[in-house]
Amino acid sequence: MRAPINTLIAMAASATTAYAAGGQSDEPGILCWAFMGFCAVVFVGQLVPAALMLIGAAKGLFGKDEEAKYRV
Repeated sequence: MRAPINTLIAMAASATTAYAAGGQSDEPGILCWAFMGFCAVVFVGQLVPAALMLIGAAKGLFGKDEEAKYRV
């Protein structure tokens, strides 16, 4: 019973370095660029409505009050 356990431990201990990545990639892959592009599209897609809302709020705060000239 002890021999199979020791064999499994020896195999697991020697196999851990075999699956480790040996080198470092110098440039990101296509999936990384695709993910960054998708994030940029989401970011710009949220900037447009935010800018329109900010412009609308600024017009509401600093614009002329059109109701004032029709009040009696």
